[in-house]
Amino acid sequence: MNHYLLVYLLLFLGFCLTFLVGRQRKKHDLIDIFWGLGFVISALASFLLGPRSPGALLITLAVLLWGLRLTIHLATRNLGKPEDFRYQAMRQKWPRRFELVMFLRIYLLQFALNALIGFPVVYSNLEPAGLPGILLYLGLALFLAGFLFEAIGDEQLRRFKSRPENKGRLMTTGLWAWTRHPNYFGEALLWWGIFLMSISVDTGSFFLVFSPLIITLLLLFVSGVPLLEKKYEGRADWAAYKARTSKFIPRPPRG
Repeated sequence: MNHYLLVYLLLFLGFCLTFLVGRQRKKHDLIDIFWGLGFVISALASFLLGPRSPGALLITLAVLLWGLRLTIHLATRNLGKPEDFRYQAMRQKWPRRFELVMFLRIYLLQFALNALIGFPVVYSNLEPAGLPGILLYLGLALFLAGFLFEAIGDEQLRRFKSRPENKGRLMTTGLWAWTRHPNYFGEALLWWGIFLMSISVDTGSFFLVFSPLIITLLLLFVSGVPLLEKKYEGRADWAAYKARTSKFIPRPPRG
């Protein structure tokens, strides 16, 4: 069987299994937890099937570090709690065909996005590679910077929300004073790092730029920043925070 086909068949089966578990437990926000784990599956499978070059090993380890950290973070945050309000709203909107709509509009879409965004990793693992160049280490530096931004931002927010006195308040300190979305910025940055690492092991693969472009545009204009910011519109504290804090790229707060 073609190695690419096998990798994406395993990934698809992972999404299908997550759907079946979510359906049985009436908790479809499990797919949010599986998002990072999907990249781990495709990265690990393609590395084991490929020539296992040093550059591919470094890229795979980077994805495993990011994907497992994100999976554990979301699992700790979401498991044992009611289903996310977004999926509850969908249950009410499509009471008779909710499961079908979920599979077609959410699971299949996330499978496609996971496959596209993670393709540079699979490609780097399965294709013959040259000797790693300076872009590999530049990409690794970008990846680590993005990973730290995302992980530290998530941890700062977790600690903030764990204090009862902060209920209903906005997180505006730490990395959140420099950007309103340090975790989203970090995720975009680390995928640009993975892209640079990928073209380092195959200098003819600049076409892989579609991967970081997709995740950056998604986070900025579709599923990340817009959805979260819409939740807080109309609040005076949000307007003040928005006026002094960068939307995405970190910079010192105004004033």
